[in-house]
Amino acid sequence: MFQPIIPISGLGGWRFLQQTYDSQFEAFTQSAQLQRDGDYFRENIGNVESAEDLVSDYRLLSVVLGAFSLHDDINSQFFIRKILEEGTTNEDSLANRFTDPNYKELSAAFGFGPGETLKIGEPLFAEKIVSQYEAIEFEIAAGDQNESMRFALYAEREMGALAADDMSNDAKWYSIMADAPLRNIFEKALNLPSAFGEIDLEQQLGVFKERANKEFGTDDLSAFSDPTLVQDLVTKYVVRNQIADFNATFSSNAIALTLLTGR
Repeated sequence: MFQPIIPISGLGGWRFLQQTYDSQFEAFTQSAQLQRDGDYFRENIGNVESAEDLVSDYRLLSVVLGAFSLHDDINSQFFIRKILEEGTTNEDSLANRFTDPNYKELSAAFGFGPGETLKIGEPLFAEKIVSQYEAIEFEIAAGDQNESMRFALYAEREMGALAADDMSNDAKWYSIMADAPLRNIFEKALNLPSAFGEIDLEQQLGVFKERANKEFGTDDLSAFSDPTLVQDLVTKYVVRNQIADFNATFSSNAIALTLLTGR
């Protein structure tokens, strides 16, 4: 399988990945395994009529979970079946009780829940799932080369959708706080300390909004529908993450040198 090429770390590596993304992504998706996964999904998802049908087919389920960054749940078929069957319209449904938004997005994407419309037969449904699956697999592969690149690609993919959501601005901030990758990106981009997550949630909200105003000129997350602002966020994250990595390495080397020299 083609592996993404990221020749250097930090901002230079991110700029290179941006400039070569289309060609690298195309090469990545031409791999035999991804082609087989996509073809199998397209050919067989139309036979699924229930959540049980879906979780009973390991190959279909692996693509679906991959498309929603839930790879680790591949052996939890009963749990995923409940997520799908209970839907998202009831506030007490299982998907709505998790802070991880991926479970709600997974359930909503299929429409197996009470009062919901099954979406499997809709035009381009299969293509949408396969495209998400391929994009996330590429992010994972890029992360194997450089972890910060996976986070950066994730932010590019997710921030536009979050910005466009009709929930309140505070609810969007709470969604970021519950989404581990986005939280990490904002904490680094806003230069927040590692212990920041230990304070009260309402205090965290206030600090996030205050720092966002300072760094981006606004705390309104709908503003991130502007790709330029998303790039500003990602650039700040990549640069400050690189500085943090350098400082950690420098500190470790200084400690080792002190021990070796007995000073």
